[in-house]
Amino acid sequence: MMDWTDRHCRFFHRLLTRRTLLYTEMVTTGALIHGDVPRHLQFNAEEHPVALQLGGSEPADLAQCAKLGEDWGYDEINLNCGCPSERVQRGAFGACLMAEPQLVADGVKAMVDVVSVPVTVKHRIGIDKNEDYGFVRDFVGQVSEAGCQVFIVHARNAWLKGLSPKANREVPPLRYATVHRLKADFPHLVFVLNGGITTEVQIAEQLQQLDGVMLGREAYHNPWLMANWDERFFDQPAPAAERERVEQQMVDYMAREARVHGTPWSSIARHMLGLRHGLPGARRWRQVWSDHRLRDVAPQEVMRLAHADARTPVVSAEALHA
Repeated sequence: MMDWTDRHCRFFHRLLTRRTLLYTEMVTTGALIHGDVPRHLQFNAEEHPVALQLGGSEPADLAQCAKLGEDWGYDEINLNCGCPSERVQRGAFGACLMAEPQLVADGVKAMVDVVSVPVTVKHRIGIDKNEDYGFVRDFVGQVSEAGCQVFIVHARNAWLKGLSPKANREVPPLRYATVHRLKADFPHLVFVLNGGITTEVQIAEQLQQLDGVMLGREAYHNPWLMANWDERFFDQPAPAAERERVEQQMVDYMAREARVHGTPWSSIARHMLGLRHGLPGARRWRQVWSDHRLRDVAPQEVMRLAHADARTPVVSAEALHA
């Protein structure tokens, strides 16, 4: 989810679900140690609960960055051992770390020793075409002994050569049974399933056997899917009753970001383009919100144009704040 789940995206998603745990895009230890820390770690208070996902392999660097994450207020520190991209491999982290469980364990222990928030690991069920269950079982066992209690498992192998990151999300077969087996072998640990989940029915099915479910691209492209999660899975009121109200809240947020940080509304609007997914007029609505010729037009007016062109009703700002 690199370049996708930034703070603007997470603010938007939080309007749809208050309880679902949100994750940052992966931030490398090098970017934090040698780069602009506020740019990478700043987030909105409304985003809680939110986890910082780190990419790195050196235990000392991971510890330093985990402490930064805790100091900035993140609720969890997550180590990415699942990204298969060649760029990440060149940095010796991501999915290739699964071949070095002791190094991962050392990194986890280094982080656990310096933070009080949970340290979790996201990983695959194997690398390349090795489908031996013992490989992932031993990885989980060794890393858990270092202090990790939560494993977010993408239920596919990561093929490190010959497949693009996109193909790595589609070509290696999903094997949910492997994740179920991990839960059976380590009942005291928390296992969250990732990969191929697109419906509430599938989520409910997996929660019969596992502790959680993670959605990435489906939640991004069809965000209204999240609008019922608080009520269905957390027994809490749903925060969003109408898509138009969420859109108006985003318009208000765009105005705030422009005023405080000088952020152009187009940098924010791109994250909500799936809000009307599947509805009549959605294509034209997306086109208006994607039209950079309107970049100097106030977002409230862009919203009016989007609904006028798509022939969909719009709720006025006055009505929303009455």
